[in-house]
Amino acid sequence: QVQLVESGGALVQAGQSLRLSCAASGGMFSRHGLGWFRQAPGKEREFVAAISRSGRDLDYAESVSGRFTISRDNDKKTVYLDMSSLKHEDTAVYSCAARHTKLSVPSTRAADDYTYWGQGTQVTVSS
Repeated sequence: QVQLVESGGALVQAGQSLRLSCAASGGMFSRHGLGWFRQAPGKEREFVAAISRSGRDLDYAESVSGRFTISRDNDKKTVYLDMSSLKHEDTAVYSCAARHTKLSVPSTRAADDYTYWGQGTQVTVSS
């Protein structure tokens, strides 16, 4: 069983940067693929970024590619989402997710593939 707790959400102005963190407890963090998703008011949850268990496979939604960076620190059992050049449309609740995988398995965009989810952290970007 893996518990995930996000932090770092804030109210920022457009163009600014923000780092989200997702700390894990329980389970073997290093054996999990990780992802970030977001949900804006009135919209469905959408994929943002994912990183494989090995850390070598990264994937980004087209809307954030080039602006967001996902990374992981297995020693700290934490996955990060560095966001830059934030836009008003990035406003959402951001949640991290984890799934246990074999080492060779690539990252996934499918929310249904993830087993564990955090509660989310609010990011608000003022225009």
